[in-house]
Amino acid sequence: MNSIGGEFAHVPVLGEEVCDWLSSERPLTILDCTVGYGGHAELLLESSHAGTTLIGLDRDPMAVDFCRQRLNRFGGSVVLRQGNHRDLKRHLAELGVSTVGAVLFDFGVSSPQLEDAARGFSFQLDGPLDMRMDQSTGRTAADLVNGGDEHDLADIIFQFGEERYARRIARAIVRERRHRRIETTGQLVSVVAQSVPASYRHGRIHCATRTFQALRIAVNQELESVEPSLRDAVDVLSEGGRICAISFHSLEDRIVKHTFKSLAQQPDSKLVVLTKKPISASKEECESNPRSRSAKLRVAERPPRLELS
Repeated sequence: MNSIGGEFAHVPVLGEEVCDWLSSERPLTILDCTVGYGGHAELLLESSHAGTTLIGLDRDPMAVDFCRQRLNRFGGSVVLRQGNHRDLKRHLAELGVSTVGAVLFDFGVSSPQLEDAARGFSFQLDGPLDMRMDQSTGRTAADLVNGGDEHDLADIIFQFGEERYARRIARAIVRERRHRRIETTGQLVSVVAQSVPASYRHGRIHCATRTFQALRIAVNQELESVEPSLRDAVDVLSEGGRICAISFHSLEDRIVKHTFKSLAQQPDSKLVVLTKKPISASKEECESNPRSRSAKLRVAERPPRLELS
C-alpha cells in the first residue's frame, strides 16, 4: 500500500471505473457516502474539474481523521463528516446542499480496517472481538456471540454469511460460552474450526470467513440501510447525475440491483440503469489487489429533463 506520514493508505477497488463514470469536465458536487480512507475520493478529485467539491461521509471516526490528512491538499474542495450514509439527507441539509451531481457507495469493510487487529474484523489476526465501524457506540461482536440466542445466532450466520454449517457453529458457540466468554477473534476462529468437518477447514476459503462476515453485518446493521440510503441518494441526485454502488458479496449486490431496478420501473422514473450486468475488476487489478476479486459495480443515472421545443 501507499503511505501517508508512514501510515497505510487505502487502495480503492475499481478506482479507474468509478472515475470513468463519475468524473466530469464541469464543476459538480460529489457525495462519497462511504469515504473511508479516501482512496476513491482522491482519484475523483484528481480526475474532475478543479471546481469540484467532494462531501465525504463515514461511520468510522478513525477513517475520517486519516482521510482528512490524505485529502488536505485539496483544501476547501473537501468537506468530511463522521456519520452513517442512512443519514445522508440530514448531513446535506446541515451543509445547505440540496442536490449533488454524483454519488458513490463503497459498501463493506476496508483493507485498513481488516489489517488492524484491534478492530476485530479479521479472522487472520487475533484481537478483541469488536467489529464495530464506529467503536464509540453499539454492541460488539463479542456482545452478540455471548448474549445471542442459539437459534438467532444460527439465523444470522446463515442469512448474512450464507454459511451452510450455521447451526453447528451456533451450537458450538453456545457450548463454548458456557465455560468461558468468547472475547477474541482467535477464540471464535477456534470454535468455528472445531465445529465444522475437516474437509471444510481446509477448503478454498477459510472456514471462518462467512461467520465473520455475518457477525460484522449484524453488528453494524449494514444490509438494513442499503436500500433506504440508495433511495435517498437518488432523491438528492441532480438531473444527469450518476450514482455508483460497489458491493462485495451477493447480499449487498442483490439489494443494489433490485433497488435500482425498482426505481427505474416507476411510472415517473427518476433513474436509468446504465449497467445491465455488474462491472468486475480486471484481471490485472485482481492480481495486484486480491480484495477486488469480489467487487461488483453497478451504475445508474437520473435522466436529464427533456426540453420541449
